[in-house]
Amino acid sequence: MSCNQDDTYIGGSISGGESEIANIFPVPPSLWIGGGSEPYYSAGYTGDIMPFFDNGKFHIYFLHDAKNKPAGKGFHDIHEFQSTDLAHFSYEGQVIPYGTTTDADFGIGTGSVVKVGNLYYFYYTGHNGTPAFLQSNARESVLCATSPDLKTWTKIPSFKITAPAGYYNFDFRDPHVFYNEELSKYSMLVSTQTEPGRKAVLLHFTTANPASGNWDVQAPIYTTTPQENYLMMECADIFKMGNYWYLMFSENWSTTKGTHYKMATSINGPWTTPQNDRIDGEYFYAGKTASDGNKRYVFGWNARKTPETDLGNKDWAGNMVIHELIQNSDGTLGTQAPQAVKSFFSKNSTIEVDATLGGVTVNNGSYSLSSTTNKAMVTFKPVGKRAKINAELTLTTTTGTTGFVFHTNNTGSYYKIVLDATKNAIIGYNSASQETTRIPFGLQVNTKYDVEIITEGSVVVFYINGKVALTNRIYGRDKYNWGIIAEGQSATVSNLQLTQAE
Repeated sequence: MSCNQDDTYIGGSISGGESEIANIFPVPPSLWIGGGSEPYYSAGYTGDIMPFFDNGKFHIYFLHDAKNKPAGKGFHDIHEFQSTDLAHFSYEGQVIPYGTTTDADFGIGTGSVVKVGNLYYFYYTGHNGTPAFLQSNARESVLCATSPDLKTWTKIPSFKITAPAGYYNFDFRDPHVFYNEELSKYSMLVSTQTEPGRKAVLLHFTTANPASGNWDVQAPIYTTTPQENYLMMECADIFKMGNYWYLMFSENWSTTKGTHYKMATSINGPWTTPQNDRIDGEYFYAGKTASDGNKRYVFGWNARKTPETDLGNKDWAGNMVIHELIQNSDGTLGTQAPQAVKSFFSKNSTIEVDATLGGVTVNNGSYSLSSTTNKAMVTFKPVGKRAKINAELTLTTTTGTTGFVFHTNNTGSYYKIVLDATKNAIIGYNSASQETTRIPFGLQVNTKYDVEIITEGSVVVFYINGKVALTNRIYGRDKYNWGIIAEGQSATVSNLQLTQAE
């Protein structure tokens, strides 16, 4: 039994209203939520996101990472944002609470929502690692709650799936459920490992009727290859765009951390790995998708740092970041900012030069940067909380780097996001020049690249050619100068534009 029979919970604030989120990269607001005898403060971070589109609205469920976790209580209860355009959000509070120390969902992990008839099913991960619980229970299991209206969710205490024979019940999580037209059944993907052997797999279960509660185990839909050797493939998703099927998952242990994808012409594979198999760099994690019937979007979180400085360590949960997925002519996936987010920035602003350094020529808003040994740099005055920067970049040599700097301060340090012509990648470096995140991108000389940077607070998302994204966490970005830079490279930055929200 996973929970008590009376585990029905209605989300929302105690004061009785929705809370509008003023951010395009939202975190939970700071207010008292809940009802009954145990209200609590909602301030925290956005963890793994479980988007679901229904009746013209995105229901964006996520694991809530509280700033202050009460002693002895559980963690990562499921909360909800709602949006119709993915640029404006309302916060709906907690929808599924965590259980007690004796419940399978003392901690909650990722899941997914599916509608069957007139009932919605929320399959999610139960996690309880307390020693007393582990004496007679698996650490992780798949649990379920149902709702007639996406507002009131009731846990089903009789439902629990644990790892079948041959699989590892210590890591058994992140159910992704969908209707499988190929089988005329419902399918569930679960992230786990083989036991023995400990090979990461996406295990496959099926049922003809979720109401029965009976799911039959099938062969894994994907097993990590010896070359990948992923420890776990978390937060899986599967969907079809055009003629291709895509299998998406995240992993945080290899040298290419982040959200990966495979592609195939059939839901049964064989799955192939594109040359760049990542949706973003490692500061965008746990990407899962939802479609409004026209476009498909991937929802992830931009990791925060502890301590909250450029030199801090990457930490779990942060702000929600959403990319629109596009399909390239060869079937590979690309990313761009959602149109509503682009349109959010409609006020043209003046770019104020603060200083120049090294080989810099300014000509009617175009900047030529020439660097051999010493860097060439132009810095501009701060732009405040949120801004959109557009520019065209042209490289003239096959070595060195050029790009943008942020959080430039009196000590001369800065965070930079650069196009590296030698490494064929876009790379983010912190203020100690340590690489923090990268995404592969083939670069050519004398080719104009369209760059769009969307920033709010310490979240900075770098898009290039409307096809590749690199999400960064840059503290102090809004208070300090920003600029453009070239090191060992000659480059031109033209048509530099700054727009802000009205």
